[in-house]
Amino acid sequence: MSQAPDMPRTLSPTRVMARFAVRVALLATFAAFGSVGFGRSLAALLWMSIILCSLAGLVRREPLFGPDLNHWDEGVAFGALFALVHTVNQLI
Repeated sequence: MSQAPDMPRTLSPTRVMARFAVRVALLATFAAFGSVGFGRSLAALLWMSIILCSLAGLVRREPLFGPDLNHWDEGVAFGALFALVHTVNQLI
């Protein structure tokens, strides 16, 4: 039985940023249809994304402060967006 070739453990920074942009666009689209308002829906979805990115980083055993972009960095970016959305929601 032939084995699959080894998959690279890291992705290019362009692919990680594209993945992040697609996820943000999907979250904004789903938040637009939320029944509790766009801001609160987006904050909840961003919070879930932080948790999912952290779990993906744990499962894939990605280095926390590695030189390459990974799920941990994506989780931090989602955290920054969550803080921004949460702050704006509190001001409104």
